Amino acid sequence: MRLKREIGIFSGSFNPIHNGHLMIANYMYEFTYLQEVWLVVTPHNPLKSTKEMLDEQARLKMAQLATEKYQNIKISDVELKMPKPSYTINTLEKLTADHPDCNFTLIIGGDNWTSFDKWKNYKKILENYKILIYPRQGEDILIPELLKETVTLTNAPVVEISSTFIRESLKRGNDMRAFIPPEVYEFIEKEKLYKE
Repeated sequence: MRLKREIGIFSGSFNPIHNGHLMIANYMYEFTYLQEVWLVVTPHNPLKSTKEMLDEQARLKMAQLATEKYQNIKISDVELKMPKPSYTINTLEKLTADHPDCNFTLIIGGDNWTSFDKWKNYKKILENYKILIYPRQGEDILIPELLKETVTLTNAPVVEISSTFIRESLKRGNDMRAFIPPEVYEFIEKEKLYKE
């Protein structure tokens, strides 16, 4: 019997995608059991405001540009084709149905783990999927003994770059090329995104 491929699912609005996202995705591929990491571009996180959300096709394009050179980091637009708002459990179940040859692991930040019990059907996620957590500054990650076989806190670097910081800086006219992949920076400049 062929072994299933181990795929990590790293969801986000990627508004815009930045080097921090790529560092986490790359770490998960290089230093865990994952064979690929799929970045899932989300239409709208039910727990976040949509006020500053860029058009989903522009965010998808930036994510594609950012990952072109990575063999094991892929982009998925699965949630953009699903009913909204999108919930992680629905995404994982859809991916599992569409890709029976894959095992899916959810990749989340420590801040998301702290509020995980607010997620829709979170118990179902815990019962059916593994979770890899990347640390966030100021978050104490507690994993109950019962979950230690399926939920793992990784030693991924703590990345303190946020899309909000980048958006606000771009609006002020700051040069943010050190924070964003060059292809994405060029696209933002060309399309005049995140300007007042």
